[in-house]
Amino acid sequence: SSVIYFAVGGKLAGALCINDPPRTEAETAIKMMKKIGIENIVMLTGDSNRAAEIIAKRLGITEYHAQVLPEEKHRYIEQLKADGHCVIMVGDGINDAPALAVADVSVAMSDASDIARETADITFRDTELTELAVMRRLSELLMHRINSNYRFIVGFNTALILLGFGGVISPSLSALLHNSSTMAICMKSMTPLLKDNYMTQ
Repeated sequence: SSVIYFAVGGKLAGALCINDPPRTEAETAIKMMKKIGIENIVMLTGDSNRAAEIIAKRLGITEYHAQVLPEEKHRYIEQLKADGHCVIMVGDGINDAPALAVADVSVAMSDASDIARETADITFRDTELTELAVMRRLSELLMHRINSNYRFIVGFNTALILLGFGGVISPSLSALLHNSSTMAICMKSMTPLLKDNYMTQ
């Protein structure tokens, strides 16, 4: 929270308290990300150290940096990359744009500022931070499916070539099996990657 004091003629006339609470789903999103293997979650904020400490404690974030300027966010992301980390930066404000530009993967929410959405690699259609965990899980499952399909196709087609070359199967049967395997892989690839109840698991 921030407090702005108003004075008239050198005397205190009032105070304005500004509170910038975290998103309601932030705590759940962080738990989900830790569950799928993202352990190093860092909060970079321009807020005061006290406000950052309170929010970090509430959300379960062990590392945070307060009163960080846009260029400092940029430098911090660059340093993480130089140390060998793959960095996902999530931001929604103008001040986040420099850091979003330098991150390995940058993400903006649908309600982010225009410059943040333009700079980010990915803009979520939804405004829920939990979509980060869903995106990560989807990408892992998709890569697993691609690699699995590739291994099957190479192995199966190699077997067909060897069987055909050895005269064990005829060319027409080899073609039939090849086309059938292609159709089977296509049908398998069209099945959902995630169960409908993934968010509640």
